Amino acid sequence: MCSIIGYCGVSYDEDTFMKGFKETISRGPDDSRVVDTGDGLLGFHRLAIMGLTPSGMQPFELNGNYVVCNGEIYGFEKLRNDLLKKGYRFQSDSDCEILLPLYKEYGTDMFRMLDAEYALIIYDAKNNEYIAARDPIGIRPLYYGYDKKNTIVFASEAKNLVGMCDKIMPFPPGHYYKGGKFICYRDMREIKEVHSGDLEEICANIHDKLVAGVEKRMVADAKVGFLLSGGLDSSLVCAIASKCVDVPIKTFAIGMTEDAIDLKYAKQVADFIGSDHTEIYMTPADVLNSLDEVIHLLGTFDITTIRASMGMYLLCKAIHEQSDIRVLLTGEISDELFGYKYTDFAPNAEEFQKESEKRIHELHMYDVLRADRCISVNSLEARVPFGDLDFVEYVMSIDPELKLNKYNKGKYLLRHAFEKDNILPYDILFREKAAFSDAVGHSMVDYLKEYAEKMYTDEEFRSLSESYTHAKPFTKESLLYREIFEKYYPSQGDMIVDFWMPNKSWKGCNVNDPSARALSNYGDSGK
Repeated sequence: MCSIIGYCGVSYDEDTFMKGFKETISRGPDDSRVVDTGDGLLGFHRLAIMGLTPSGMQPFELNGNYVVCNGEIYGFEKLRNDLLKKGYRFQSDSDCEILLPLYKEYGTDMFRMLDAEYALIIYDAKNNEYIAARDPIGIRPLYYGYDKKNTIVFASEAKNLVGMCDKIMPFPPGHYYKGGKFICYRDMREIKEVHSGDLEEICANIHDKLVAGVEKRMVADAKVGFLLSGGLDSSLVCAIASKCVDVPIKTFAIGMTEDAIDLKYAKQVADFIGSDHTEIYMTPADVLNSLDEVIHLLGTFDITTIRASMGMYLLCKAIHEQSDIRVLLTGEISDELFGYKYTDFAPNAEEFQKESEKRIHELHMYDVLRADRCISVNSLEARVPFGDLDFVEYVMSIDPELKLNKYNKGKYLLRHAFEKDNILPYDILFREKAAFSDAVGHSMVDYLKEYAEKMYTDEEFRSLSESYTHAKPFTKESLLYREIFEKYYPSQGDMIVDFWMPNKSWKGCNVNDPSARALSNYGDSGK
């Protein structure tokens, strides 16, 4: 990962700016630089992944224009070759060096051209203005706010802006900012063509597009590793990747010392694909001692996100401390496309599709946020194959009738797409889904709940919960998380739209805990 920040005006307080900028140095510990554009400041913390030489350091400059970008641009070589033919010259092998020439040639139309996970800020010297943009899913983070002089400030994380801006909000994915307006350039919920033909053809397309998504994310000048939970999604990513290289890939898994569910499945996958596998164990003390730090690094009070981050944070911390890995591929975003345990309760195909659209639209506040923060705070980069734009666009366009669980097995299309390959053991490919926060060990969530119960009497819970109007806490656990959040992000609760919960309007989903364990169809998921 890297970190970017931009103060888009001349009347800046340099001390306040630098204090905010330093909050995310762990995202980019290799080098840091701030430039005065003549009309504000742009800052960049670098984690060198592509183009490892000093010439790849940002901000990049071209004819007085500047850009800072936290991102990976896939297939940038073709774009660079096209620009070379137009007379542009490049000083580095960095993918992001093509951005200013692209902007000069295409203006804001360039954003629709990018196959990328990115957040960027451009200073246009000719027009004395700033343009910012974010990828269509929001895999790379970007926030904004206005300071006391009503100057807009952009930054990779909300913590960069605390103390500088009164109200901090996430930059909307798939938008660019120009001339005081946020303009949508790509909405992943929009369906151009519904695919409702032959099931085998659809599954073949799912297969090929996911393989392509994994392959392009393995290209890096730094070393690549893989998070492996033993569930379907991460196991598929690892199995596909293992077929792309001649040496064993490096996989990492974590679980509670006493009742880890997924470690045995992760080991089964690792043995099957022949990966160089590392197991990490965490204790109840590790979980409780990390809670405050995890909520601070996440910048959320959401129960599901925090629970699932405990294991991920501790795993990535161990990877950072014990290995030379710099890039991690993960299995996020599959659930939002193919369904969760709770979407088995969708009353019809239309409701399933609406729920998928909602989740994809809000992903940047939940699972994607979790993966970014847990990985980046440990000076690593996250890449998400299931978030490949071509893959997401295609799966979202599949007739939702085919995605409903009519096969007595959730995510059947994804499972069936790889059934003939034999790249995973059959019982892994068709294993029931277990939520990551449960699968590291049911005891972890139980410890968190018990800890929260001891923090408040029933009367204290009722009284303190009433002080919140937005996303009001509804359990002692949710109150605990909200109070820790407010300590670091006072009065910034609007950054998160609500708690991630099953759709309570559906029969069977009106539960008071986000864990799939609360659903009647959880079944053998936790075994």
